[in-house]
Amino acid sequence: MAFAAELDAPASPIDTFRKDARDWLAANFPPALKGKDNAMSAIDGPTDLSPDEAAWKAAVGEKGWGVPGWPKQYGGGGLSKAEIRVLQEEMGRIGAWNPIGGMGVMMFGPTLLEYGTEEQKQEHIPPIARGEIRWCQGYSEPGAGSDLASLQMFAEDKGDHYIVNGQKTWTSGGQWADKCFALVRTDKTKKHEGISFLLIDMHSPGVEVKPIRLISGSSPFCETFFTNVSVPKGNLVGREGEGWTIGKRLLQHERSSLSGGGSTARMFAGKPMGALAKDYRGTDEQGRVSDSDLRMRIVRHEMDSRAFALTLRRAAMEAKSNQGPSAATSIMKNVGARITQDRAELSIEIMGMNGLGWEGEGFTEAELNQTRTWLWGKAVSIYGGSSEIQNNVIAKRILGMLDHQ
Repeated sequence: MAFAAELDAPASPIDTFRKDARDWLAANFPPALKGKDNAMSAIDGPTDLSPDEAAWKAAVGEKGWGVPGWPKQYGGGGLSKAEIRVLQEEMGRIGAWNPIGGMGVMMFGPTLLEYGTEEQKQEHIPPIARGEIRWCQGYSEPGAGSDLASLQMFAEDKGDHYIVNGQKTWTSGGQWADKCFALVRTDKTKKHEGISFLLIDMHSPGVEVKPIRLISGSSPFCETFFTNVSVPKGNLVGREGEGWTIGKRLLQHERSSLSGGGSTARMFAGKPMGALAKDYRGTDEQGRVSDSDLRMRIVRHEMDSRAFALTLRRAAMEAKSNQGPSAATSIMKNVGARITQDRAELSIEIMGMNGLGWEGEGFTEAELNQTRTWLWGKAVSIYGGSSEIQNNVIAKRILGMLDHQ
């Protein structure tokens, strides 16, 4: 009788959501996209979508599941933590992926939800949730990198608008972006307290973008020049002088993304290290990688990678249950950078001369890509706050160590 009663029991809300999510995914995810890389959320190139990709992006954007935890009133999914976990499981089950991404999702959106006015949220969050707007970040300047608070780009108060003059550098995706969230100086008499957080239309007269070519051959970063750019006062987030506080909060969201998703995730893609080593180094009589020292280092790397991935999952759940990412993201960012670069170095070592090709015959496409990936990976410990800066954050805000000068 008890067994019969269990059969008659109504489905739990989470079971009902799982069925609804499974049905929706079956109806909307194009099977042809199963397991493919998600190029639609990239910040390092233009995006030309196939009909299937465009349809999938539109469906997810309309549903709000590109940002499933964001409030429904701003175009998000409004899902609980349990529902987000189920959605991720169901997407993984069929090889689906989130087509909505970029800096608007990674950094600016979560920050604006905390600090923006209702009018700003209504204006900017829905287009981010639908993947319609590309954002870039205006932080670093030629004379303000590690010491970001030394920035000099100035926004002069002109009543109902600002006139902005200055330069930013390392503007990721600036040549393709529609809008920029920037730290600007509104008071030259104060350092940290003189900084404000301003939103700038990249199509405004006076904005000039010059891509920077990197040693990897790509140009994902830019120099960006602002000459007498007019910006409405309504584009000020928070009050004048609060930019440093808002900007630091955004950096926590950025480091959270860089440590375990987005850019770092690129380095964990591809053939498993053990399989790669067997292809290039051969196997012993037991079918293992023939070089015992290399075999040991691959195992150590894989253990570190898996432990890191599990730690990221735990940290992500803790962040959602508390007040978002914390200073601990600096630890994750540093560890992610180290593992990312270790993987690239190991791959080059495994491939030998085949992993050092730039062009020409004698190299496969995968080998040429590995060379560029290795070179590109040198930046991982620099952008988003260098490893040295992260160590300072860890020492001061986590370990409680103070400067003694």
